[in-house]
Amino acid sequence: MEAQLKPIIINLVAAIVGALGQYFYKIGSKKMNGFPFVNIEIVLGAILFTLVMVLFIWAYKLGGNISITYPVYSLTFLIGIAIGIFVEKEPWHYVQFIGSALIIAGIVLVVQFAPRV
Repeated sequence: MEAQLKPIIINLVAAIVGALGQYFYKIGSKKMNGFPFVNIEIVLGAILFTLVMVLFIWAYKLGGNISITYPVYSLTFLIGIAIGIFVEKEPWHYVQFIGSALIIAGIVLVVQFAPRV
């Protein structure tokens, strides 16, 4: 686990950046009325997703195992739910929280019990 700690943290940062990129896509889509690349929010979303790819490469360069570090990126789904509920004031259902708990449980299981290389 210790050798995977930095790559895991990097993928956690990537999850946050990716969710923010998705949020900017949502904001930008509301303003679209023509060519999308003149929309600063869409461009910012694309830049953030490019940063996500850079973070993945960095994590793997540091020796991150894809089977351990990449599942951490699925936290982007939880961050997206939080942005939708708390920032966008979207309606929510308790089942979203059950699903979120399952995602967290899956990540914990993968990180804790994956074979050590």
